[in-house]
Amino acid sequence: QVQLVESGGGLVQTGGSLRLSCVASGRTFSNYAMAWFRQAPGKEREFVAAITWSGSMTYYTDSVKGRFTISRDNAKNTVYLQMNSLKPEDTAVYFCAADLYYRDTPDPSDMDYWGKGTLVTVSP
Repeated sequence: QVQLVESGGGLVQTGGSLRLSCVASGRTFSNYAMAWFRQAPGKEREFVAAITWSGSMTYYTDSVKGRFTISRDNAKNTVYLQMNSLKPEDTAVYFCAADLYYRDTPDPSDMDYWGKGTLVTVSP
């Protein structure tokens, strides 16, 4: 089992920044590819960003490219999502997830473990 706990969400104005963190415990963190997803009210959960086991490769959904950065620190068992130039349409609950296999654009059903999420609200 892998336990994931997200933090760092909150209320921010349009154009602002937030950094989300996801701390893992349980099995060896570096064995897992990691991803961030988000779910806005009334919408399906969608992929945001993914990172390989070592952090050497990353992938982003088009709507966040150039604004969001995913990274990881395997020594701290933590994956991050730096979010800049935030827009109201970024408002959602953000989840981190773990998978033994890396995919550029994983489907939520591909992921093995999930955190409970952290709410990001971007005001106009």
